[in-house]
Amino acid sequence: MRIGALLGPITTPSDPSFLANQAKGFQAAGYSSLWSAQAIGRGFMITDPFVSLSVAATVTEKVELGTAVVQASLYHPADLAHRILSLSQIAGNRLIMGVGAGSTEADFSTYDRDYAGRFKTFREMLHPLRGFLQTGEHAGKQLSPWTPVLGRVPLFLGTWGKGVEQAARNFDGWIASGHYRTLPEVAEALRTYRAAGGGRAIVSTLILNKATDVGELRERLQLFAEAGFDDAVVMFHPGAPGIDVVRALV
Repeated sequence: MRIGALLGPITTPSDPSFLANQAKGFQAAGYSSLWSAQAIGRGFMITDPFVSLSVAATVTEKVELGTAVVQASLYHPADLAHRILSLSQIAGNRLIMGVGAGSTEADFSTYDRDYAGRFKTFREMLHPLRGFLQTGEHAGKQLSPWTPVLGRVPLFLGTWGKGVEQAARNFDGWIASGHYRTLPEVAEALRTYRAAGGGRAIVSTLILNKATDVGELRERLQLFAEAGFDDAVVMFHPGAPGIDVVRALV
């Protein structure tokens, strides 16, 4: 099992080089991927994922870069596709787009979007989004992207419940949240995903802080590996074990 890290949260907002230094540090420590989450109206600030990953792309060369996850229902499909294609030009073939319908009503309220209808919005936007990403156009609307970025960004679905079967059948991979679910719940969902023919599976948002016990974390990561996850993605909060300590656990 590979280990990745979520960028942020920025603990020294007056330092404009924080994200760049963090990304370089994770790469030097041997993390295989860097990710950015999305949260908008929850009483705290997280850097926009397209900004975070653009910074990371310019200061790293080897690590994968991904969103875990973008709430796609907040965007017009052409807008989201334009952002993805733009980021892909900077990141090269290292980019993974984790997308989902959205999980937090406050984010939708902040953007004046329909939270109750987010799943319908998500279903309806997938076809045009894929059209823009694969060919640069949809229904006569043209983004005119650079040819090398077309068709190279995989879409992973961040979902739960019955959505894991959709992730297996209609997406390039699955991103599971390890923050609010127990390990048995996540492992059971992975079995459903594999039974439906799913490929790469990532468990994300494993929060590390000053209360994290390294021994317990080692055991937890081992159990995720034994369950069959391909990647685990951790997020360092103030007081967490050092990045080298955590990297050595996998």
